[in-house]
Amino acid sequence: MYTSSGFISFALRRLTGIALVIYLFMHMWVIGSVNAGPEAFNARLNFFQQPFFKLMEVALLAAVVFHAVDGIRVMVVHYTGVTEYRKSMFYAVLIVSVLLVIAGGVPIIRFILEGK
Repeated sequence: MYTSSGFISFALRRLTGIALVIYLFMHMWVIGSVNAGPEAFNARLNFFQQPFFKLMEVALLAAVVFHAVDGIRVMVVHYTGVTEYRKSMFYAVLIVSVLLVIAGGVPIIRFILEGK
């Protein structure tokens, strides 16, 4: 049961959803600090300019891409009733997600390494 493609899809979608909500609150916390003045805003913004957080942007990209593409898969299965292809559609979602993350992650990593 816990190794089926349906459960893995469910778990990954929930995990990425939680990650996106955490990112949203962190984003609002940083942007909201503009009301406390430029010093507070710059301090919070500089904290998130560390290399760890720059690499986490690739993880954020992966979460957004997988959550969106798998959400499309869930809607297709739900509204069309195509249940016999759920497993192959899940693997197609994984492949498309990996390709999109590579396409978007390589420029991010190049930008980090070049330090511009």
